[in-house]
Amino acid sequence: MTTETNPAAIVDWEPPMPPKDLIFDDGEPLESNRHRIAMNVLIRSLQQAWADRNDFFTGGNMFIYYSSTQVRNRDFRGPDFFAVLNVDGNNSRQGWVVWEENGRYPDVIVELMSPSTAAIDKGIKKNLYEQTFRTSDYFVYDPFDPNSLQGWHLDDNQQYQPLTPNDRGWLWSKRLGLWLGTIEGTIDRETAVWLRFYDVAGNLVLLPEEAAIAQAQAAAIQVEAAVAQAEAAVAQAAHLAARLRELGENPDIL
Repeated sequence: MTTETNPAAIVDWEPPMPPKDLIFDDGEPLESNRHRIAMNVLIRSLQQAWADRNDFFTGGNMFIYYSSTQVRNRDFRGPDFFAVLNVDGNNSRQGWVVWEENGRYPDVIVELMSPSTAAIDKGIKKNLYEQTFRTSDYFVYDPFDPNSLQGWHLDDNQQYQPLTPNDRGWLWSKRLGLWLGTIEGTIDRETAVWLRFYDVAGNLVLLPEEAAIAQAQAAAIQVEAAVAQAEAAVAQAAHLAARLRELGENPDIL
């Protein structure tokens, strides 16, 4: 006995379409104003560091959609900071929708913890970023606890291994080629120990306004140096003229 396959049934079959009714704002605010500033510091400083690049996207507190099941369960995931490399940085995005980004997941994630989220950030979320996202570098930090910085890097077996801090307590992000470390300062009128990026030489990655101040200071130093050089030249010329007069020469007719 044989069974015939209906060719029309094969031709008419279409794969299920991904959901389109996505929510990009759950109305939940960040833990505190300090958390908001800390998130923006990471985003804006990376954009400043890579101002000449257009092959990355960085965002924060925006949803990442990665499966239809997640959407049905309304299992919202919005890392406080994330970066995706080797993508078109010009695209405007309300969130990060994996199936619209050629299957790309974040390469680096930072969660800004609080006492109420620490267990989730170092438990459920860490497992998700390791086992589903395969995110290369994952960091957690509580902006109210300067000693809370921790990080993990995905090894060759696709498992997170804890990162060892250097002598300054910084952690290396292999994917970004930058250090993450802390420094005390005042940003947006709030004084705290902030999580910041540092380059491979240990220099602080500046925010745009910090870079503008540094450029202005460098320009002022150059002006001062030029003025000092000009004054030295005038003084040397006056000294030479005085010496010539001592020798009976008139420097004004030479």
